[in-house]
Amino acid sequence: MSLWPVSAQQPQATFRSATRLIVQNVVVTDGNGNPIEGLTASDFTVIEDGQPQEIAFVEFQRLTAPQAPQAPQALLVPQAPLAPQAPQIRFRDKRLLVLYFDLSAMPPPDQTRAYTNAQRFIDTQMEPADVMAIMSFNGGAVRLRQDFTDNRAALQEAVLRLMFNDDLDGDGVPDTPDPGTAFGQDDAEFNIFNTDRQLSALQTAVEMLRPLPERKTLIYFASGLRLNGTDNQAQLRATVNAALRANVTLNPIDARGLVAQPPLGDASRPSPGGLGMFTGRLAEAAAGTFQRSQDTLFALAKDTGGRAMFDYNDLALGIAQAADAMTSYYILGYYSANTAADGRFRRVRVSLTGGRQAQLAYREGYYGDKEFARFTAADKERQLEEALMLENPITEITIAMEVNYFQLNRAEYFVPVAVKIPGSELNLARRRGAARTEIDFIGEVKDEYGVTHQNVRDRMNIALSSDAASQLASRPIQYETGFTLLPGRYVIKFLARDATTGRIGTYQSAFTVPNLNREERRLPISSVVLSSQRVPLSDALFSVEQRAADSVNPLVSGGEKLIPSVTRVFSRAREMHVYLQAYERAAATTQPLVAFLSFYRGDEKVFETAPMAITDGMHPQSKAVPVRFSVALGGVPPGQYDCQITVLEPTGQKAAFWRAPVVVIN
Repeated sequence: MSLWPVSAQQPQATFRSATRLIVQNVVVTDGNGNPIEGLTASDFTVIEDGQPQEIAFVEFQRLTAPQAPQAPQALLVPQAPLAPQAPQIRFRDKRLLVLYFDLSAMPPPDQTRAYTNAQRFIDTQMEPADVMAIMSFNGGAVRLRQDFTDNRAALQEAVLRLMFNDDLDGDGVPDTPDPGTAFGQDDAEFNIFNTDRQLSALQTAVEMLRPLPERKTLIYFASGLRLNGTDNQAQLRATVNAALRANVTLNPIDARGLVAQPPLGDASRPSPGGLGMFTGRLAEAAAGTFQRSQDTLFALAKDTGGRAMFDYNDLALGIAQAADAMTSYYILGYYSANTAADGRFRRVRVSLTGGRQAQLAYREGYYGDKEFARFTAADKERQLEEALMLENPITEITIAMEVNYFQLNRAEYFVPVAVKIPGSELNLARRRGAARTEIDFIGEVKDEYGVTHQNVRDRMNIALSSDAASQLASRPIQYETGFTLLPGRYVIKFLARDATTGRIGTYQSAFTVPNLNREERRLPISSVVLSSQRVPLSDALFSVEQRAADSVNPLVSGGEKLIPSVTRVFSRAREMHVYLQAYERAAATTQPLVAFLSFYRGDEKVFETAPMAITDGMHPQSKAVPVRFSVALGGVPPGQYDCQITVLEPTGQKAAFWRAPVVVIN
């Protein structure tokens, strides 16, 4: 954290510029759960990484009883005259509540329910000790709709502006201008599948609250938060860590309320049909999908000390429960003796002196700052390796990743990995008239027991002409590598670093390599690669030293490489290329196959290609039959779809299906 300024009367105190003021919120309760008051700095002991720390100030925040309004005050540090000031306590003895509306994936009925219950809480349940702020995320940027205030009229007006889309006068024009978007235009394909966007926006909101040293309660209204598309578990962890550093508890409320789902869908959709209606698989899948949409919200609450409320129509009760969970606490500040900007985790232990017995709840550590400009080559290498080991992921660079699998033989699978980075994320340096950028990569693959099976360390050095450099701002950069693995469950963690600025991006995801030899009922197939481009192997932007030989990469054919569309965003002006492998283990020659592609919107089929016959091409060792075809998208309306690939084997009367979300744009 940055140093707070010295007072005007004591300008000579600049010798403490290297200190770091750390603020902790500590809840101290007795055996019955009642807050213990009257403690001072001499009653606390703070140990950071085994070293005692000098406590600068302690301030008690009494939230158990209504308090008369007080003017904001600055706390002076109770120590030597040359000490800097403590941060301002703007809201003494106040409960800070933030209503955060995630409008990016909340349908209008859920928005109305959230707004109505927020208004009811403001009207009837807001306590004298409460001050509230209102924030929203509409898919473009996080906006502060109302700063912290106890003025009910101002809060109600902010909710009304949200409800009527900033158009209270009804003239069809928003009353306040849109401040713009937090994401660049060239990054649009990274923002289509918006799980990362929602978590990143929530992290931005939390960082906006960080300057306030008080404890904050953020009530997060959302219609579920399902991890799908280009999931990034690193972003989830980064959001949680940002909340912990900012002393913010996240309290998600499912704005859908209590949902009673008919097993086969309601009247808004046609009957799904098929055998799944009678086996219960469709009902089970629907219930599982709904449950997964709440799992991430629950994780946000649990990991930050908040509360989640699901399956309840009284959303105002969720706000009240989150507010009631905040009890009286102490704001404790100390200047850390460890000023090294190494990014390491500092473990903190707070206790009471004199052996006094009490229950203490506080943040048990934080991550130090990083400084890249002074790193040596050895320091930079160590930083990248340590960043790979950190529990706290670094998400300064946007990364998307796709992991596929193809069977090489009865035991081994080739797992190609495609990493995509928007070109605007990278810093370009001019060297001898050409634009140049270097990207360092490091990654590892671990199994479910934490054993490392594969790793990668590489550098992508891109030297471009002036014309190509100007295109880099709008052209994503893609890195390809691959591993050979046995069937099993794995976790891949991958880091990319701009070697010029030191900015790092992390991607972490779990994946499974199935044992296709055990597939008896369905036709065994590999994962499916969707692409919009083939590039020569000599293409400058993609020619990287590969760990896996191109000879075993099924995406290489005829001197060209099929580039996976990691974000699965396709233009109507270009063809979509489809590639997969089907495995006919018991066949001596290729058994005919039929494959086709379908686009669904909900349960409605919007588009389907003509069936394509595959009659040859079997590999003699792996028994793999390549399935390649291209689809013209000119007749598909723009929008988001579920893409289904169907492969039929008429001889063996088997079939295989694969589905994934895609987006078609103009």
